[in-house]
Formats: sequence, structure tokens, C-alpha cells
Amino acid sequence: MIEFIDVTKTYEKNAKHALQHVTLGIDKGEFVFLVGRSGAGKSTFIKLLLREIDVTSGTVKINGYDISRLTKKEIPYLRRKIGVVFQDFRLLENKSVYENVAYAMEIIGRPQSKIKKKVPNALEMVGLAHRMNHYPSELSGGEQQRVVIARAIINNPQILICDEPTGNLDPDTSEDIMNLLTRINNFGTTMVVVTHNQSMVDRMEKRVVTLEQGVVISDESKGRYDHGFF
Repeated sequence: MIEFIDVTKTYEKNAKHALQHVTLGIDKGEFVFLVGRSGAGKSTFIKLLLREIDVTSGTVKINGYDISRLTKKEIPYLRRKIGVVFQDFRLLENKSVYENVAYAMEIIGRPQSKIKKKVPNALEMVGLAHRMNHYPSELSGGEQQRVVIARAIINNPQILICDEPTGNLDPDTSEDIMNLLTRINNFGTTMVVVTHNQSMVDRMEKRVVTLEQGVVISDESKGRYDHGFF
């Protein structure tokens, strides 16, 4: 599903290696935590997956295809296969919950008949069908994050990237969000979660990939993670 093959990314401005010779594979349907200190290379990893930036050397593949070969016109089609959940929600304040989720379908030209069918189903899945006519300002932080997740999965992405999805949430709400992500993963969506929440990583017992100064220093399938990098 996702392959990083000897990937190095250097930012020319400061000649810093954001990633150094990273080789990593993530299988279809896998749930992986990506952890490490600030500046470890996590954001660069995500940007490379989304083709927001290009590798300096090496290869990034999705479904066996080298995404560096994509033209600018083809990149939006790649991103349709990848849902993204951000820490800061990025909801449209002047649109209702329904409209925020529907917007992700509208911008890729989905017909209204399909939108009217799929949006309520997505909101039902995240437990917000009863709030579809409310606006972001009327929702709690946990509810807003559920809207973000519904928006991210509405186009049936193969991969869901979650960048600190519980960073602004209390522990109980964070657990609810992670349970929701687990349910989505159980339907076959490949999950990559960037987080600093050590207790959550310990509790989930999923695969944990640790970056430090752009290098993969640990790749553990299960069990307690406690290297003090949070």
C-alpha cells in the first residue's frame, strides 16, 4: 500500500535532512502510529505522501506506483485516495455540519443525489446525524473532530492520515475519537496516525514507527512504547 524506499528529503534553505534513507512499508488495512519529537520528520513524511513536496532521493510508492511520476494534473486524483484529519479542525465556520461534509464531495464534482445519500450515512457513522444542521461554533471540540473525520472519509479514501487528531481534546474525548478511527480501520482503511500522546499509543497496542532526526530508529508491532520521545 505505502512504500518508502531509501527516501531522503533535504530542504535547500538550510541543507537539513528532514528524512534520511527511510525505508518503510505499510500494508493495506494496517494501523500505524508515527511518533517522535518535534522536528523528527513526521510532517515531512505526510507531505511526501500527499505529494505536497518531492523527495530529494529515493522513491515513495502508493499501491505500487511511484508517485513522483505524477503530473501536476494527476496529483489531485492521488489526494482523493487519501483522507486527512488535522488537529485544528479546519472546518468552514459559515457552513453547517452537513454542508462541511458535503463540500468534500462537491469539489470533486459528485452529483447531489449521491451527496444527499452519503453525507447522512457518514454523519451517522461518526455519531453526529442529529447535529447535521448545526454550525461548528455550536459544537464541542470532540464533535468538531468527528465532523472532520466524516469529511475525510466521505469519498472512501484508501488511506486516512491523522495529524495529532486528539491534540486539542480531553482524555475521554480522545479515547472516543481513537475508538472511531479503529472502527474505520476495521472497514479496511489504512490508518497513519501522527501523535505525541504516549498513553494513547500504549493503550492502543498498534504498530509504532519512531522517527528521530529524520531516521527511523524503532519500528515495533505491538506492546508498550516508552522511549521518552513525547
